[in-house]
Amino acid sequence: MTDRELDIVLLGATGFVGSLTAGHLAEHAGEGVRIGLAGRSASRLARLRDDLGEAASDWPLIEVDASDAAGLRAMASRTRVVVTTVGPYARDGRLVVRACAEEGTHYADLTGEPLFVHWSVDTATARARQTGAKIVHSCGFDSVPSDLGVLLLADRADADGEGTLTDTTLVVRSLRGGISGGTLDSARQMAITWRKDPAARRLLADPHLLSPRRDEEPEGAQEKGSLLPAEREPGTGRWLGPFVMAAHNARVVRLSNTLTDWSYGRGLRYRELIELGTGPRGVLRAGGLSVGMGVLFAGLAWKPTRTLLDRLLPAPGEGPDAESRATGRFRLDITTTTTTGARYRAVVAADHDPGYDGTAIMLGESALSLARDDLPERAGVLTPASAMGEALVGRLRAQGFTLTLERLG
Repeated sequence: MTDRELDIVLLGATGFVGSLTAGHLAEHAGEGVRIGLAGRSASRLARLRDDLGEAASDWPLIEVDASDAAGLRAMASRTRVVVTTVGPYARDGRLVVRACAEEGTHYADLTGEPLFVHWSVDTATARARQTGAKIVHSCGFDSVPSDLGVLLLADRADADGEGTLTDTTLVVRSLRGGISGGTLDSARQMAITWRKDPAARRLLADPHLLSPRRDEEPEGAQEKGSLLPAEREPGTGRWLGPFVMAAHNARVVRLSNTLTDWSYGRGLRYRELIELGTGPRGVLRAGGLSVGMGVLFAGLAWKPTRTLLDRLLPAPGEGPDAESRATGRFRLDITTTTTTGARYRAVVAADHDPGYDGTAIMLGESALSLARDDLPERAGVLTPASAMGEALVGRLRAQGFTLTLERLG
């Protein structure tokens, strides 16, 4: 791709998270990185470019719709990387993936939609490998912190000669920030599909849904037991409940393991929880969260309740103001035990709203990594860890993210 006109094209640049990502790139891409803005409205793109200031003054504008296959392919042929915030991805991402796979153009998105990633693995892997394209899904809070945190654990255990990972648990210790309208729209569309399509329900029950080598996956090693609505954390007495993003993040982590020939270990058992406090209030919060997640998903699946929820929840393209986002933060602790009995903990944290500014940084740095870094030779449908790995870890640390590792025993 040395002869491409551009390094990065940001599709969906005028959306809420898209504009935040454009702002990050304008401030942090550095000299020599050639960036274009793409979307449905040239006039809106021009206003965004003006708002971004001098750093973006010469960025070309590309007017294209997510349903325009020819236009998307022409766009992909001009650049090394397409990064897209246009969702729901099951509806608006398929032609973008196809265009990048055909043109040998790297791709990054923010999807938390497992059925879309499953489709991508099935339909785009072969062609992307032929053309050298890296198709990298889930490059925001879904699922960069989970994916990179487990990668750090596996690499450290290997470096110490302590074998591979077994029981591995992510606990959300702190989480403050909003859920974007785009994320909720993706959940809405997935709930509708789940209700209407029995085949989709069967797929969503498979913990190895994303695996391109399903027949080789180690059965029974994918999860660490079953999660009750609430459970108490050994040693701390804190109550833990289900984390809303766990199902997708866990599949991404398992896919990273598969794509690296199970380098994390064929006995990896991974899950994600959220800390909800101590005492009676903690257990009530944990149980209430479990019930609330089920009620919300069911409510989005049925039209009468969905209509009511749509009046209350953020719409696609909406988000909080800068002052509200400035109070956001997250901290995730990931602990593991290896096959030799060694124990480690990784911490992934940042003082950014996870669904907005934090995600914009993760997506922007993923695009820059794909465009500029010396990365593993892998091509096809990949994960952040398998595509960018330590290069992305370094970039996020440079942006003030915490990614640390310690041995516990």
